[in-house]
Amino acid sequence: MGWFSRRGTRKTVKFPGRSDGPGMEIDRKEVETHLQTFVATKRGVEAYVEPATSVTKTTIVLIAWDGEWTRRAVPSPKEAFEVSRKLGIPVYDVNQTGYPNRMREWSKRKRRGDA
Repeated sequence: MGWFSRRGTRKTVKFPGRSDGPGMEIDRKEVETHLQTFVATKRGVEAYVEPATSVTKTTIVLIAWDGEWTRRAVPSPKEAFEVSRKLGIPVYDVNQTGYPNRMREWSKRKRRGDA
C-alpha cells in the first residue's frame, strides 16, 4: 500500500518538491507562455487574480469573451497584476469583482458537451 514507504529518517529519505498546493514550484516561463497563447488565440480576455489559500498559491484566471477560461498559479498577487498588464489585458481582484457569469455558463455548457 505504501503507508510506510516514506518512513525513515529525514536525513536519508529525500522527497521531490510538491507539484500542487502552497508549497508547489512554479515554472514561470511555462505559465507566461500558456497565458500569452491564451490571450493571442481568444477575444476579449480579462484576468482575475485569486488570493492564495491554505491549499493553493495565488492564481490568475483568464476569461475570454465567450466564457472560456484557464487558471495558472503565480508566485504573488503583485506578479499576477504585472503579468496581466504586460499582456495588455484588464485585470481585476476577484475578491472585489467576483467572476463574470459567462465563465459559469461556459463551464456548464462544457459539462453538457455543448462548448
